Amino acid sequence: MAGTKLLSAVAAALVLASCQREPVLRVGSKNFTEQLVLGEIIAQHLEHRLGHPVERRLNLGGTLLAHQALQAGEIDLYPEYTGTALTSVLKAPAVGDAAIVLNQVRQFYRAQAQAEWLDPLGFNNSFAMVVRGEDARRLKLATLSDAGAVKDFWQLGVGFEFQARPDGLPTLTQTYQLQLKGAPRSMDLGLMFQALMQKSVNMIAANSTDGLLAGADVAILKDDQAAFPPYQAAIVVRQDRLSSTPGLREALVELSGKIDDAAMRQMNAQVDIKKRTPREVAAEWLKAAGL
Repeated sequence: MAGTKLLSAVAAALVLASCQREPVLRVGSKNFTEQLVLGEIIAQHLEHRLGHPVERRLNLGGTLLAHQALQAGEIDLYPEYTGTALTSVLKAPAVGDAAIVLNQVRQFYRAQAQAEWLDPLGFNNSFAMVVRGEDARRLKLATLSDAGAVKDFWQLGVGFEFQARPDGLPTLTQTYQLQLKGAPRSMDLGLMFQALMQKSVNMIAANSTDGLLAGADVAILKDDQAAFPPYQAAIVVRQDRLSSTPGLREALVELSGKIDDAAMRQMNAQVDIKKRTPREVAAEWLKAAGL
C-alpha cells in the first residue's frame, strides 16, 4: 500500500513538473533557401546550448505571414531583415543608413509587437539586380544607372514580394527610370535564374546572397544611387520568451556577427546547387564556427 502511495506521489510530481515546464521553443522561417538554412542554424544551436528539443516551424511563407505568426505566439523567433521590416511591416519609407534602420525597427517592435531585434547576424541580403554576363559586357553595364540608359530592352523577372513591396519594383523603376519591355514576369524565386539563362528574361530581381550567383556567368548591377535600404539579417524574438527562458538570449547572441555575405552565399549554394539539405548545411557551419 505504501508503495502504491509512493508511486502515485511520484506520478503526481512528474505531472506537475510537466505542467510547469516551459513550452518547447518554436523557431520559424520564411519560405526560401536562406531562411530555411538560418532557421536550422538557430534551432540546432538552441538545442546544443539549452539541452532540449526545438520545434521547427520553417517554410511559413512570406514576410507578413511570418510576422503574424510571431505576433500570434505561433512561433517564438525567426530571422528577419531590417529593410524588409522597415518597409513591409512599419510601412516606412526606405532609409539608406543601416544603424538608423535597425534602431527604427527595434523601437517599433518593442512597442508594437512585444519583440526584440538582436544584433545582426553579420550579412546584408540586399536586392540584387542581375543580368547575364554577356549582356553586361556587350552593353558595358556596371550600375543600375547604366541599365536605365538602355531603352526598350529590359524584360524583368521578379518574385512576388519584389513586385508587391514598395522598396522593390516601384523603387527600382522610379529611381533609375528603368524602361521595361512588357510587364514584369512574376515567378518562383528558384526559377528566375533558369529563366535568365534560357533568355526568357534579361534581368532578374535576385538577392545578394543567392547561392545560384556562385559560379554563374552573371553580373550584379550596382545600386549606385542607394535606392534599396539595408537588409541586415537578425533574429527577432518575442519578449515573453526571452524573459521566461533561461539562457535563451545568451545563446542567440552567440550567433550575432558570425555570418558574412560570402558564408551565407556559400551555404545557399550548398542547398541550391549541391542539393544538400538545410539541416546538413547548418550543422556543418555550426561545427566550423565552433558553436
